[in-house]
Amino acid sequence: MPTPILPELLTRNYDYTLPEGFIATTPVHPRDEAKLLVYNRIDNSVTHTTFKHLLEFLPETCDVFLNDTRVIKARIFGRKFSANGQGGGKVELLFNKPLDAHRYLVLIRGKVNKGTILLFDNELAATVTDLNQDGSRIVTFTHQNKEIRFETLVQILDQIGHIPLPPYMQREDNTEDETDYQTLFAENAGAVAAPTASLHFTPELFDALQKRHRTHKITLHVGAGTFKPVEAEKILDHPMHSEYFDIPQDAARVLDSDREILAIGTTVTRTIEYYVRTQKTQGECDLFLNPHNPPRRVTHLLTNFHLPKSTLIMLVSAFIGREKTLQLYKEAIAKKYRFFSYGDAMLIL
Repeated sequence: MPTPILPELLTRNYDYTLPEGFIATTPVHPRDEAKLLVYNRIDNSVTHTTFKHLLEFLPETCDVFLNDTRVIKARIFGRKFSANGQGGGKVELLFNKPLDAHRYLVLIRGKVNKGTILLFDNELAATVTDLNQDGSRIVTFTHQNKEIRFETLVQILDQIGHIPLPPYMQREDNTEDETDYQTLFAENAGAVAAPTASLHFTPELFDALQKRHRTHKITLHVGAGTFKPVEAEKILDHPMHSEYFDIPQDAARVLDSDREILAIGTTVTRTIEYYVRTQKTQGECDLFLNPHNPPRRVTHLLTNFHLPKSTLIMLVSAFIGREKTLQLYKEAIAKKYRFFSYGDAMLIL
């Protein structure tokens, strides 16, 4: 007789029904007027408040870790090069991450082959060098017929590209998104998705946080894989994507101490927990946190509400268990919280 599979190992058990209209397609203004669900594991209490009251719930002794990645305009539109000059078919390219000094991992909407040349505005061109089985593509970029490095590519993307809003928003980006989909402390360019838990800070609230708590910035360039659903029947069969990270030495020293830590977001959590397991301060993070691989170092978590059957809802379950996570999500729906990237937040103490 086969051994029964534990419920928390089955992807289908991380599903929930989100009623129509609950996906936030724009943020609230001011940012800190977003709702905040506070769950305290010590007494199992739930408090409903707003984000501007965040500091009233944080233990004074905890250090705060944030992700200072900057979202780049990673979505560009162009056409395929046609040797006869008649104009090739249209394509859409989503930059994902650099693989080395000249090769880049991308997603392309539109049929391409190895060797296909794509033309974009501002004399930017991409040549497809590899077709990966997962649907991603590897390209090299040239500008004015000269091969370029990542720093130059980012500058060109800033001129011709679009903010890569998550597909579930089902709308095109606009000028407001250039500010709204960026954290106040975004500095290091490279993400194709925002660390959304940090989007709720206003300048005033962030100043108050820094006066009351020691804050530390780390970098994890959020990749397109963050939106990839778990399609495997068993969660541990899911191929976790990897993302570049960097932890400054002063931040690493705090992680090596016994101080309480609040991670602002799932990206910060994965970076910290990867460091704890590997002692690496730089490289590619592919850590999959779930109830069978719970956090070892992060004490408290601030996060948004995530998609069903995603690695992110599994990460939350690593802190408080699958059943409690789904119970809190059900309560948030009953209280009409807004979900996903531009939505409301949850604090786990």
